[in-house]
Amino acid sequence: MSWDAARLANRLKHRHLALLTNIAKHGSLTRVAAATGISQPAVTKALAELEDIFGAPLFLRSGRGLQATPLGELALLRARHMQSDLDLWAREVEALHAGRSAHLNVGVVPYVSSALLTAAISQLHQGHGVTLTLHRATTDHLVPMLRRHELDCIISRATSTVALDDLMHRVLYHQRPRLIAHSRLAQRLARRAPDWPAVASMDWVLPAANTPTRQLIMEHFIRAGLRPPSPVLEAYSTDVIEGMLTMNAALISVVPEDIARELCQRGKLGMVPWDFGWELPPINLIRRKREQPLAAEERFSEILLELCGSPPKA
Repeated sequence: MSWDAARLANRLKHRHLALLTNIAKHGSLTRVAAATGISQPAVTKALAELEDIFGAPLFLRSGRGLQATPLGELALLRARHMQSDLDLWAREVEALHAGRSAHLNVGVVPYVSSALLTAAISQLHQGHGVTLTLHRATTDHLVPMLRRHELDCIISRATSTVALDDLMHRVLYHQRPRLIAHSRLAQRLARRAPDWPAVASMDWVLPAANTPTRQLIMEHFIRAGLRPPSPVLEAYSTDVIEGMLTMNAALISVVPEDIARELCQRGKLGMVPWDFGWELPPINLIRRKREQPLAAEERFSEILLELCGSPPKA
């Protein structure tokens, strides 16, 4: 007997989605029962009902727990997406009840200007009544969150991970790298011609090895025939970088020029005006492709593009 697709639409309930996400989280029916406070026979019965809806096993049972079949992997993926969409929907409804027009969840990499974010968020709220939750993380964390529907959009660097059919991106602006250090060290270096061998041997604060910025910095020294610097600290937080360089006049770091200017405004750090000769990957607004774009997301995109002076899409 062939599987009837109407069964899925007619019989799938929210409790089935919750069961799938709990199985993904806990790995066995025993742990699901303990975590949810439901008896194991009831959980087993619910899974049997769910597998009857799909017309085939979703999991293989073993002593180590449940292993998803291909059908089960698809069910887990779609359940996570549907749960995330329901959560976002609930927050949007809550926003409307509170007199706001919508709520967005936005992911942002650390090297995006606070001045830009503050201006964009302020305009979004004042002009359109949209509230926003900001998540700071690196690109390799934000892209999976976007795909899991945990975020509406992200402001990040475009890498090979976003060059797929499910995502789209618009370039917001470009960044050039700049050396920064304690103001005394920055002043000494600024009086010299670029001396990459000298700075290669210094103590560094650098982003993690898997980030685009770190990879480009390493390649810069390798092209110059030098051993790449080994960092004292790997950090992407601008607060931590600023604190470390302020406390230790022997440390040096590289950040985008707009971030360098923000960090140097208080006078404790200085920017070394040496030209690396290359740009960092551009900062992009990255979104999931949707049949019907979210109005709040469209307004946010328009505000960002205007603030960044990006040309309209052809």
